Amino acid sequence: MADATSLPNFYDVTSPEHFQGLLSADLNRVSLINFWAPWAAPCAQMNDVVRELARKYSQLLVLQVEAESQSDIAESFEIDSVPSFIILRGHTLLGRIAGADAVALTNAIATHLRGPSAPAPLSHTAQATAAPEKAETQEELDARLRGLMNQSRVVLFMKGSPDRPQCGFSRRIVALLRAQSVDFSHFDIYTDESVRSGLKVLNNWPTFPQLIINGEFVGGLDIVQEMVENGELKELLA
Repeated sequence: MADATSLPNFYDVTSPEHFQGLLSADLNRVSLINFWAPWAAPCAQMNDVVRELARKYSQLLVLQVEAESQSDIAESFEIDSVPSFIILRGHTLLGRIAGADAVALTNAIATHLRGPSAPAPLSHTAQATAAPEKAETQEELDARLRGLMNQSRVVLFMKGSPDRPQCGFSRRIVALLRAQSVDFSHFDIYTDESVRSGLKVLNNWPTFPQLIINGEFVGGLDIVQEMVENGELKELLA
């Protein structure tokens, strides 16, 4: 099997200028941008998936972007977790996928390239007979969020798990809490979009991680780090 670096459509991006030059070379070409980090275990698995896609589809431009070393590129696409994938045609956004979802990524690429493995569309009959799920009311969601926030004295809503965080901010706050010997439970916001979007509104805080103590929102990474440094976190948990 050929090494990915020998593939003419596979590039490790070294700078924003390198990135723009590759994208601008053919504005009709479909591109897959893989935002990854060497410390994130799910990225290793998805990097293999991306390499296979590059081998399978020679017409696909594949750009590997290490999110932390190429932070300007990551920020321009509002990447806040890894792995994350952006699909473009030229500079036009076709889709984005967050997390290690190999099936979703493979199907999305096949669809945009009109490849043979593109999923067949549902028939009108299948669409008509599919039973819609009952929508959760706002009151029900708020009650569920409050329950999750009170599942233990300290709860961390994060991307991934403490042993496998999927963003640098989540990784750093886990390290802070462990360094302070804080016993905490966690909730992976990638497992429930309603929780992810609902907490942003309930706590009036647009990003994750979010730390909850005694059922009340405390803050994100910067606030928790400041509380550790000035002793407030220790006092709150005393």
